[in-house]
Amino acid sequence: MDITTAREVIAAFGAELYRRFLTDSTGGNLSIRIDDAIIMTPKRAGARWHWQLKPKQVLVLDLEGNIRIGEGEISREVRTHIALLHRFYPEATSVLHSHPRHIMAFCAAEQPMPAVLESTKPLGTLELCRYAPSESQALADAVLEYMLLHENSLSQNGTIACMAPRHGL
Repeated sequence: MDITTAREVIAAFGAELYRRFLTDSTGGNLSIRIDDAIIMTPKRAGARWHWQLKPKQVLVLDLEGNIRIGEGEISREVRTHIALLHRFYPEATSVLHSHPRHIMAFCAAEQPMPAVLESTKPLGTLELCRYAPSESQALADAVLEYMLLHENSLSQNGTIACMAPRHGL
């Protein structure tokens, strides 16, 4: 995938997440790493544009989080994306942070979400990382710490997921 395609994919995927109530207008962000670039949604993609982004609004960052292409503000959760994409690349190339309406209740209550459907049982319970304030390096560290403890899930089913207490997925 090239950078232009990644910007198109992120814009389309964000709109689809919003349409399906898998994120909301209060937050979330998406990123894809391609070599030495991180392609990422801008700050307040939900609040300002209700996830109806044009590809040119999707930012292209260097590996330190500086804007290389695009205008707009960098997402508040860029630290978490950089930490995960640095550690798990090239096996994992993307990060999804969203606010699915049904999962947010578990985040707010600081409770794990059990797999109750037949189709989700193989994935197991969706756990929480330790609490840290949003937008902080501490949150990036907490999410990375959780992901490292569950790294075997990446090779088993291609994904690692956790909920951040009082924050999101």
